[in-house]
Amino acid sequence: MSEYQLPKVWEWNEEGTKSGNQPVAGSRFEQTLPIGEQPLQVYSLGTPNGIKVTIMLEELKEAGISEATYDLYKINIGEGDQFGSDFVKINPNSKIPAMVDYSEEEPIRVFESVSILLYLAEKFDRFIPHTLAEKTELMNWLFWQTGAAPFVGGGFGHFFAYAPFAQEYPINRYTMETKRQLDLLDKQLANHAYITGDEYTIADMAIWPWYGRLVQGDLYSGSAEFLNVKEYKHLNAWADKISQRPAVKRALEVEYKEIN
Repeated sequence: MSEYQLPKVWEWNEEGTKSGNQPVAGSRFEQTLPIGEQPLQVYSLGTPNGIKVTIMLEELKEAGISEATYDLYKINIGEGDQFGSDFVKINPNSKIPAMVDYSEEEPIRVFESVSILLYLAEKFDRFIPHTLAEKTELMNWLFWQTGAAPFVGGGFGHFFAYAPFAQEYPINRYTMETKRQLDLLDKQLANHAYITGDEYTIADMAIWPWYGRLVQGDLYSGSAEFLNVKEYKHLNAWADKISQRPAVKRALEVEYKEIN
């Protein structure tokens, strides 16, 4: 392997790209997404970010919110469905999940997983605190998750599980950061039943699909042993507790309708 030489100006090499991404945004082809009969139309996939939303929707159903019914459609990111014209109208960033709420006078689009959680929590007044202090603590952890998880997914997960060959420097860099984050959560959960305190909130729903499933060995094959996750006892106990919730079990088994 030859040493990489940093060019003065980076140029995109399409042949070396396997992710389907390009250095430009916007739609690439005409697309007509189906619209079902339920008020909430969700276009997603069973990734950690997608699982956040199905957990919330199933928890709302579990709580008896009859208005939280939804149609769930599969956006196959491996096939590039996220770059179709209809999906880009909902999420110009071409990332899952995305949702449209047709129950309002004018349909409302919502994209970014945590934005969808907040929207649903505020719309149905569930899984979100009301005092300024409690809501601020919730927002602290939601913003933490959105900023921290890319180091786990795009950093550790990519170089540990998906990179074409093992590379010591990035694996060491992102493993150290991932373990630091796991230790942070373990310390937080040492004195709290849930992420923000005694109540189960959308912060738990946002964090569990990434960190709970990571310590349970469900994100990247072999990573639980590699990260020695058994040392995070409080985090493991929380992860197991969340995984036993009926709504969470259903969220992991929900069927995605095909868009074509």
